[in-house]
Amino acid sequence: MSNSTPIKTPLSDGSVDWLLNFERGAKQASSAFLKAYYQSSVPAANTPLSRVPFLAMDFETTGLDASRDEIVSIGVVPFTLERIHYSQSKHWLVKPIAPLNADSVVFHGITHRDLDEAEDFENVIEPLLKVMAGRVLVVHYRSIERPFLYRALEQRIHEGVVFPVVDTMAIEASLCRSSVWARIKQKLGIKPESIRLGDSRMRYGLPNYPSHHALTDALATAELFQAEVAYHLSPETPIGDIWL
Repeated sequence: MSNSTPIKTPLSDGSVDWLLNFERGAKQASSAFLKAYYQSSVPAANTPLSRVPFLAMDFETTGLDASRDEIVSIGVVPFTLERIHYSQSKHWLVKPIAPLNADSVVFHGITHRDLDEAEDFENVIEPLLKVMAGRVLVVHYRSIERPFLYRALEQRIHEGVVFPVVDTMAIEASLCRSSVWARIKQKLGIKPESIRLGDSRMRYGLPNYPSHHALTDALATAELFQAEVAYHLSPETPIGDIWL
């Protein structure tokens, strides 16, 4: 892959004022944990990526529908553009409210035995929000982590959480499916390039990791984002251009 394919237009339209959202959240949150999270705030939208502390996050869930499925595993890895702080990473197995069924075990590979010693999600809320505090989350497909975490908190403490994310899948989509060449291939009936996590990593020569483990996938996402910045963005790109 060449670094001659920059992202020419911002992914974010700048319509969400995240600093203001966090100020409001700090005033309105009832939970002490959630209030402390919002008080930690987020970087200003004009902060260059080189100065932003990030947190890669991945969930394993019982399915893809946040309205009925649940989180069973959480992996988080703090990092910056220069360094991945793997020694500060965390991984939790959490018990879903509803019992596991055969279909969900096939989906995420986590069994009843794995969850015998798992935490109740309510006990994970405080340490999870603490490690999220002050960092911008990086995920691969934002339609999992943000809605699932919102609902999990709403079920336990009766209020959800909102936060900006950088979506490495959205970055790949803008590169692989929105270019002139991508549109030409589409007209020719050529199948678009995969933007799944493992396939995206292959385009940058990153190693192949086993998938469907929350901590491993969080690490894989952090490495992918570093590669995307190196090839297609710039350390001076404002975070407000790419967060969603």
